[in-house]
Amino acid sequence: MRVIYALWMRQIKRYFRARSRIIAAVGQPLLLLLSLGYGLGSVFKQAGEGNYIHFLVPGIMAQTVLFTAVFFGVNIIFDKQFGFLKETLVAPVSRFKIMFGSSLGGATTAVMQGALVFIISLFLGFRPYNWAMLIVALIVLIILGIALACFSSGVGSIVNDFQGFQAINQFLIFPLFFLSGALYPLNHAPAALRYIAEVNPISYAVDALRASLINQSHFGLLKDFIALGITAVVLMAFGAYQFRRIQA
Repeated sequence: MRVIYALWMRQIKRYFRARSRIIAAVGQPLLLLLSLGYGLGSVFKQAGEGNYIHFLVPGIMAQTVLFTAVFFGVNIIFDKQFGFLKETLVAPVSRFKIMFGSSLGGATTAVMQGALVFIISLFLGFRPYNWAMLIVALIVLIILGIALACFSSGVGSIVNDFQGFQAINQFLIFPLFFLSGALYPLNHAPAALRYIAEVNPISYAVDALRASLINQSHFGLLKDFIALGITAVVLMAFGAYQFRRIQA
């Protein structure tokens, strides 16, 4: 546990020391909330769907965790290039603990970014339907953050340059986000989009956040947690396997 804690704390300290990183990570979600929330809010309301800001906030929270956690793997590449990873791997501890401790730090920073988006949304008029359900929303963010950070660690273990890592992630995260129903309700979406959303793990995170924050759900909260649990196990296994094969 001390190894996991030490690596987790390293990522937390790096996060708080880079204040520009915190501001930059919040800038894009805030832009989406303002431009889409107010720009399309009247259209959304006229369609009989209610307040678009309320509908949008859970999706933007999931998007923030997605982007932050997925790009965590760049730290693996950074550690490989500067020799820190080699020194860590020779320590008499399992590689899974090394991977999980670092990924847990990346997941924590991603969850904090998602929570920060929630706090900002309160100033824009958003209110959860039941404050007690914030605990459920936090659990969703934690599961999503850990799963994606472990996946990112696996990708970072395979790729050796920043450009390749960025290309792979951008190829994955934008379709995952835009095809998750984060920006539009799945109930009225074309059948093709609904089918894609059903196999997209981010859809279940967005849906679980909506269920816990605004009491709206497309799949049902139980199905959301089952899908998220399976996703977390698969992505953690992927990250552990790739990190075990890493050549620092």
